[in-house]
Amino acid sequence: MMRGENIVCFAKDWSEDPTSNNHVMKLLGRDNKVLWLNSIATRTPSLTSGRDLGKIAKKLKGFAKGPVTIEGGLDVYTPIVLPFPHSTLAQKVNEHVLRESLRFLRSRRGMKDFQLWSFLPTAEKYVGKLGESLSVYYCTDEWSHFSYVDKDKIVAMERRLCERADLVFCTARTLLERKGVYNPNTFLASHGVDHAHFAKALDEKTEVAEEIRKLPKPVLGFIGLVQDWVDIDFFAYLAEKRPDWSIVVVGKSLVDMSKLQKYKNIHLLGRKPYETLAGYCKGFDVSLIPFVQNELTRNVNPIKLREYLSAGLAVVSTDIPEVTLYADAQHGNMKGAVLVGKTHEELFAHCERVLREDSPEARRARSEEMKKETWEVKVAELGDHVMRVRDAKKR
Repeated sequence: MMRGENIVCFAKDWSEDPTSNNHVMKLLGRDNKVLWLNSIATRTPSLTSGRDLGKIAKKLKGFAKGPVTIEGGLDVYTPIVLPFPHSTLAQKVNEHVLRESLRFLRSRRGMKDFQLWSFLPTAEKYVGKLGESLSVYYCTDEWSHFSYVDKDKIVAMERRLCERADLVFCTARTLLERKGVYNPNTFLASHGVDHAHFAKALDEKTEVAEEIRKLPKPVLGFIGLVQDWVDIDFFAYLAEKRPDWSIVVVGKSLVDMSKLQKYKNIHLLGRKPYETLAGYCKGFDVSLIPFVQNELTRNVNPIKLREYLSAGLAVVSTDIPEVTLYADAQHGNMKGAVLVGKTHEELFAHCERVLREDSPEARRARSEEMKKETWEVKVAELGDHVMRVRDAKKR
């Protein structure tokens, strides 16, 4: 385990839906001092976008608050930087501001020697310039394939970051193959799960979320951010194919969902607090990961896979490499827990199979299996890699 270290990390905004960023740093904060820096820009904002203007206003409010203690040794800080990730001038200004801000904040917290972690490729320009003793890049996606970024610039930026970092973690094997070319200290960091939280879906004391409690059965559910990588046409396909089924979508939507509003059996519930998700899982009969198939999703490792399984749910998913590997490796009590398909027809058939074959015993077996894949286990492995590379660097 890594203990007594100081960590500064570039990550997304803490207040967004929890991802590996949050889980990893929250656990590291138990035994180390962690200063989380809310998102530096991955793209230039549009001043005609209400969403972008809202984010700018939110950042200014966050900056005014100063560092906020989350728990243990984890503090969250919103730095003010110029949101122009590809501007040389903005980079120089931001570098100076960040270096001085961090010097002040680290001094107040006794964080003299520190590691610099980044979950964002746009932090490349700061690695090696802020006084860190060790640098880590934690790669969660093939960033160049997000629709809102400048692909060529992100590719170049991420390559430099991989080459410059002391070690690189990748959350999917496809990412490991690509990034490992640039850095010999590149390791697989498959996602963990907050098992205890999602296993509450199997607890008799947990109530089904009120919004879905009285919906006609069966209930097929999706939990997560609805962005352009989610195949919302599959929700429509299910609704038309089986109007007696209830399709539930729990999560914030960043795409136009108007085409789904005509279906009375599709229920768009919006974002819900993380603390309440077990109650939604308890009401699901089948859990869904209907991602479109492209280069972006080919490189993802959905956190929701292990969350669904911890809740005891069988998973029906698009044919994504990390999910397919998991499905192929199943045996014994986990057989049939994860079913993957390439077409709407295949996915629909899998849903029907789950509804025919699932049982309370199978749900408990799935959840029990996930005890081996907690975030505590995964973060301990990360710490081992970091300390080994750090010690080798000192020699």
